[in-house]
Amino acid sequence: MAADGEAFLEKWHGILANKDMDGMRSLLAEDMTMGAPPYWNKLEGIDVIHYLLGVIISTIEDFTYYREWVSGSELCLEFRGHIGDRQLQGVDLITINDDGLVSNLDVMIRPMSALVALKEAVRPQMEGFGS
Repeated sequence: MAADGEAFLEKWHGILANKDMDGMRSLLAEDMTMGAPPYWNKLEGIDVIHYLLGVIISTIEDFTYYREWVSGSELCLEFRGHIGDRQLQGVDLITINDDGLVSNLDVMIRPMSALVALKEAVRPQMEGFGS
């Protein structure tokens, strides 16, 4: 049975609004992948991706989704926020598996100056992951 994107979004938005990282983890598949700037290769596995999402959620200020498209288990969520004085705009492309969990998340962010600011804010926190 195909996952219900609308039902998933209701949970996703509530979790992000509350910065509920335990709830976030409950929506991620153990073997999920993530294409995240500035990484060239996809990240793999729930532990590193859950950690990175927590860092990002606490780093991007005024994070707000303002448009979304749903096609079955494929979601496209457009967002805005800022890092310091750098405004950013981005898109989360989410694939939900048959269990209703995120199996893949690809993130794109613009402009380059905002992406660089995000990378500089996140890098020190990711260097310590797993050590």
